Amino acid sequence: MVLAALGLLFARKAVHAAVCVMFVMVGLAILYVAQEAPFLGVVQVVVYTGAVMMLFLFVLMLVGVDAADSLTETIKGQRWVGVLLGLGLVVVLLGVIAQATFPPAVGLAEANAVTNPVALARVLLGDYVLAMEVVGVLLVTAALAGLVLTHRRRLSVRPTQRVLAAARVAALPQGRTLTPLPAPGVYAQNNAMDTPALGPDGEPLPHSVPRVLRIRGQERSATAVLAEEETLVARDDLRLIGVGPTSGEAVPAPVGLVETTSGASPGSTTGGTGTTGEDEDGGVR
Repeated sequence: MVLAALGLLFARKAVHAAVCVMFVMVGLAILYVAQEAPFLGVVQVVVYTGAVMMLFLFVLMLVGVDAADSLTETIKGQRWVGVLLGLGLVVVLLGVIAQATFPPAVGLAEANAVTNPVALARVLLGDYVLAMEVVGVLLVTAALAGLVLTHRRRLSVRPTQRVLAAARVAALPQGRTLTPLPAPGVYAQNNAMDTPALGPDGEPLPHSVPRVLRIRGQERSATAVLAEEETLVARDDLRLIGVGPTSGEAVPAPVGLVETTSGASPGSTTGGTGTTGEDEDGGVR
């Protein structure tokens, strides 16, 4: 908890500070459970860590916080005043910790006689019902304030479809395309996203490949893809003529694939048991 609190003080980003606060709240929940207050521990996790801090992070991500705002002093010297006040608070806390005593807990048995959640409910919704209602109103107000802060006023007129079309036509001399970008090339043996499409003239279109793949260097040319496909076709041809890529055994060719002479069975020659036949001129079919 101390390390997370120090991270809250020295974190430069608001989201990191909020994560540090979450760690502190989870540590507080563990301390509550260790002190025989399970209801407070569960509420600490469910309400504060799970709801309030998530809402805080949600507002931060929607509204956004600029780190440069914290470096601007609207009143001269306020930073040194804050440092002096912080040092004074540290001195006061050290004095309290040095003089604190921790006697054994008294009255827990009576307070938890009807179970801890029931006893707390009687106190909070009986003696402090007004305070609970005020806290509920404040939480609802904070949620509404977060929604209001996310609303941004438009500084310019919203462009219409006609204006967007005119802007596209005007950007043609700069290399912009009037139509949507072409889809990447589709091949049977590879991912289509990394291969450029081919234009009407047969030339590849580099802008058809997503920009992320081009930056990473994962774009493949159509020539490389065709070379891979030719290799696969050659392997298939080897399988058809009886040479398997994974074993040395011959695979018989399908009936009708090899021509035979009259009077010989399919898959044999006129003079032997080979897989090819000779015609009358001595040529090999």
